[in-house]
Amino acid sequence: MAVNRVPILKRCRSLGLDPVYLGVDKKSNRELKRANRKISEYGLQLREKQKAKFIYGVLEKPFHNYYVKADRMKGMTGENLMVMLESRLDNVIFRLGFARTRRESRQVVGHKFITVNGKRVNIPSYRVKAGDVIEVVEKSKGIQRFKDILEVTGGRLVPEWLDVDTENLKGVVKELPSRDQIDVPVNEMLIVELYSK
Repeated sequence: MAVNRVPILKRCRSLGLDPVYLGVDKKSNRELKRANRKISEYGLQLREKQKAKFIYGVLEKPFHNYYVKADRMKGMTGENLMVMLESRLDNVIFRLGFARTRRESRQVVGHKFITVNGKRVNIPSYRVKAGDVIEVVEKSKGIQRFKDILEVTGGRLVPEWLDVDTENLKGVVKELPSRDQIDVPVNEMLIVELYSK
C-alpha cells in the first residue's frame, strides 16, 4: 500500500497552505525561497490539484477516479469532486473531532475503531451517505487515546451538515455538504480545467 511520507510543514510551505487544514497546529518559521517567477496557467492548475490531494490524503490514481466519477454525475464536476472528497469516512472522522489530524483519522479508521450504521468499517475512502450513523466501537470508547483526542478537538467547530455527540463518541451525517459548506482553500475549477485538457 502506498503511503505519503512527505513532511507536512514542508509540503504546506511549498503549496502555500495553512497547516490548520490538516489539523496541525504548528507553524513553520522558514520562508520558501523561490525566485519571483511567474507561474504558468498549467502550474496554477497543477498546484490546486496537489493541494486537494494533499489535504484529503489521496494519491494520484484514486484522485483521478474521483474526477471521472464526478464528471459522470449530474451538476458541476468541480463541486461533485469536492463533495465526494469531503464525504470520505476518514475526512468525516476528522470533521467530527474523533481525530486530531487527517492522517490520524485515516489511522483510526484503518485500526477498526469505527462503525458505520453498526458495522465495522476499516476503509478510509468509504463514502458516507446522508443518514449514516458513525460511532467509535463500544469497547474503545473508554481508552485513553480518545480521551486525549477529545481534549484537543473539544473546541473545534463541527460543520452544520454533521451532528455530533461527543459524550458517546457518535455522529450523524445529516446531509451531504454543499460546496459553500466546505471550507477548503481549493479552486476546483482549475482542477477540472487541468483534467479536461
